[in-house]
Amino acid sequence: MKAIVHRDYGSPDVLRCEEIDKPSPGDDGILIKVRAAAVNPLDWKTLTGGPYLIRLLLGLGKPKVRRIGVDVAGQVEEVGKNVTRFKPGDKVFGTCRGAFAEYTCASDPASVSKLVIKPDNVTFEQAAAAPIAALTALQGLRDKGRVQPGQKVLINGAAGGVGTFAVQIAKSFGADVTGVSSTRNVDMVRSIGADRVIDYTQEDFTTSGERYDVLLDCVGNHSFSALRRVLNPKGVCVMVGAPHDVGLLRILAGLIGTLALAPFVSQKVAVFLAKSNTADLTVLGELMASGKVKPVMDTRHGLSAVPEALQYLKGGHARGKVVISLEDSGRSDRAMGELA
Repeated sequence: MKAIVHRDYGSPDVLRCEEIDKPSPGDDGILIKVRAAAVNPLDWKTLTGGPYLIRLLLGLGKPKVRRIGVDVAGQVEEVGKNVTRFKPGDKVFGTCRGAFAEYTCASDPASVSKLVIKPDNVTFEQAAAAPIAALTALQGLRDKGRVQPGQKVLINGAAGGVGTFAVQIAKSFGADVTGVSSTRNVDMVRSIGADRVIDYTQEDFTTSGERYDVLLDCVGNHSFSALRRVLNPKGVCVMVGAPHDVGLLRILAGLIGTLALAPFVSQKVAVFLAKSNTADLTVLGELMASGKVKPVMDTRHGLSAVPEALQYLKGGHARGKVVISLEDSGRSDRAMGELA
């Protein structure tokens, strides 16, 4: 089978589309024929290896795991004898390592629990666009922000992968939503449900005088001291993003400063990493099936064009999600429009 492989750390140039053996699910796993996948900042960090401290987990000199990609949607081809949740032919979506390939394998119960049945009225590409970004938005708003109907919610980075899901999920909770985006994305953010959109090239939202109950920061381009100016006294700032051109050590230093300040102010701050699980993937499937959430997709790329897709994502200007389609893996990328 064909798969994207990296044998060294570095830029997307180190990636190769190679012929490798098809994985086996064993007794406790499932084999998935990949129909679509999506790129994430996590893929870029895995590819580059990050600071050497991170390489203690990934492999010091060479990567231990040479396949990348996490978001996936596809069809179950084979199931292990101990698997009861799925059967061959089931259409599924969720997270699974090595998604940039013709086949990938969830090899144990924990991995299988990160996949659910895809709704019939949701395409493979829409489903693949959702997992990491939509889980981040859902868990950030529901679990950390505790968004309630009628609350005012601000989404900084409303046009990105997490942000486009966050706008729609916050609206599904009954919130009054304001999105922050660039000029070219104002109409798109409004079209997915934002009550108001702030063009950051024209206005600095941290000095606007408006106050919000929950702020979901998908960008990380303002300090917590600046962000708390737009929060109500008991407001919550949920930080889920960071500038694409800032190193991990600098990001960690900023987080330490934020957490050090938090005990001395009335507003709360939350920093977390999304966790893939059956229950929340099922919630996302229901939101997409009902039409309350519709993935926004920027471009579609074939399997061999994963390096170009990652480079485009690294540029920081993707509108919604960048999708990898296995329907025609030899195809180069092409625009899909704002909404699919």
